[in-house]
Amino acid sequence: MTTTLIIPGLNSSGLAHWQTWFETRLPDAVRVVQSDWKSADLPQWSSRVRREISRQKGPILIAAHSFGVLAAVQAAEDYRERIAGALLVAPADPDKFGISDHLPQGPLSFPTTIVASLNDPWLSIDKARRLAAQWGSTFIDIGAAGHINADTGFGPWPYGLALLQQFGSQSAPVVEIPSSASASWQSAQNVLSHQIGASSKAA
Repeated sequence: MTTTLIIPGLNSSGLAHWQTWFETRLPDAVRVVQSDWKSADLPQWSSRVRREISRQKGPILIAAHSFGVLAAVQAAEDYRERIAGALLVAPADPDKFGISDHLPQGPLSFPTTIVASLNDPWLSIDKARRLAAQWGSTFIDIGAAGHINADTGFGPWPYGLALLQQFGSQSAPVVEIPSSASASWQSAQNVLSHQIGASSKAA
């Protein structure tokens, strides 16, 4: 059975956050809990991610946000053969924390998608693109969406859930996802959301 690790950023993710909504939709979801949610301590955070991966059996999916993205990619490289895919949403800027040299410098060994915003105060869109190129990630720009959190309206997020579940479903139809926010991006979101609804009814 596949386990989905929910890896929040600083201050964790509250009840209105899309990561918490993911947990209500995914019976296999496990939240990685940090000892200090206010301290951006990469070694400590990565250690908690590694511990949670080692506790689970079978393949792992990752849904990470903000500083949790940085902890996730550092830790998951040590378990590359077990990671089915990682949805990396609104990564925090590693330069702001002085930890760029401690993160993978080349393509990650498992499939990843970075979802970024044009006006994210924690990472510029250009840096997000560079991270995606560095890690070999699919890149999705969803327009002016802030930090893609509860404060900017990202509670229930069927599109994000669909992106995550595509990693774990080889039988799911492949939907081309444009690299920038546009009418075609909206069309892809609607198609993916419809897939989630259909799969929920089937279950």
